[in-house]
Amino acid sequence: MEETNLLLIGKIVGVHGLKGTVKVCSYAESLSAFKPGGLILARDSKSRDKTYVIRWVKPHTRTILLSLKGVDNCDISETLVGFDLFIEKAKRLEPEDGSCYWFDIIGLSVYTTDEKFIGRVESIIPTGSNDVYVVKNNDDEILIPGLESVVKEIDLKQKIMRVDLPEGL
Repeated sequence: MEETNLLLIGKIVGVHGLKGTVKVCSYAESLSAFKPGGLILARDSKSRDKTYVIRWVKPHTRTILLSLKGVDNCDISETLVGFDLFIEKAKRLEPEDGSCYWFDIIGLSVYTTDEKFIGRVESIIPTGSNDVYVVKNNDDEILIPGLESVVKEIDLKQKIMRVDLPEGL
């Protein structure tokens, strides 16, 4: 897989059971990024890469469970804890109209509708009903609900999000 075509979709955070299943903190909005039969690249902190074929994926509390071909016992899966997981950008599904991938939103500059700079989107918290954008500016942090009434515009070309903040934010 070529470096510029890679998309970070998760991190292996633990093992599950004795058969090599790994627990993954997913950065993808849906399990469709972990397509059974698809290739996934695992990279450690020293940029050492290993490529695997995905056997299956299942949701599991706040993580997902992932089975990889060639990872058949807990001794092997334990060596993968801490690895980042990547897929090829070309393999991702296009988002539905009016929606964006999280990786497109993280890093956007956030402005109010009257052009006041608030900060940059550092991360996203899924809450079930709507996402919450964690926006930081130096040491200041603000949580912005991902609601149509608040987020007025997302311009991916200019890397800008415009918001109409509710009272009290």
